Amino acid sequence: MPPLLMASSSPYRRELLARLQLPFDSQAPDIDESHQPDEPAEALVRRLAEAKARALSAQYPHHLIIGSDQVAVLDDQVLGKPHTFERAQQQLRSASGRSVTFLTGLALLDSASGQCQVDCVPFTVHFRTLDDACIQRYLQREQPYDCAGSFKSEGLGISLFRSTEGSDATSLIGLPLIRLVDMLLAAGVELP
Repeated sequence: MPPLLMASSSPYRRELLARLQLPFDSQAPDIDESHQPDEPAEALVRRLAEAKARALSAQYPHHLIIGSDQVAVLDDQVLGKPHTFERAQQQLRSASGRSVTFLTGLALLDSASGQCQVDCVPFTVHFRTLDDACIQRYLQREQPYDCAGSFKSEGLGISLFRSTEGSDATSLIGLPLIRLVDMLLAAGVELP
């Protein structure tokens, strides 16, 4: 099996990939993550996932390189990482009592052959009705300012949900493991 590389600095993605019990390294790619004019959210995450993987292919010419990118979408508006309490509060107010779809782009690049598998895995979160006191308590406790949608589903953020909908809950955290296993198997990796 070629060595495996995660094109990401995300501790959440590294933790998820470790579940597969395969040896891997990780490195952050240096790419421009800007939206292109009129680019749909699904096209954006597919493009960025592949760009992240390809950005490291020259440095790692005999690897399987995993790229991933995620956005949250509410009313056709892309919600980025909030970075501040105020923006996180606004995102959660907007999501209150509504549904937010998370689109996770996933790419597996065989840097030796140049072949790249690319997909997008959707996952929808249906939020409870959240009052300002609830939002404030949550943000003060978990501080999810580096997370699209302003919550951590693997932590206390689950208390904000009424229900979820999708084929792979790990996609919500940023790396859809079920789809990744499909890609790894197609690339000749033996699992488990």
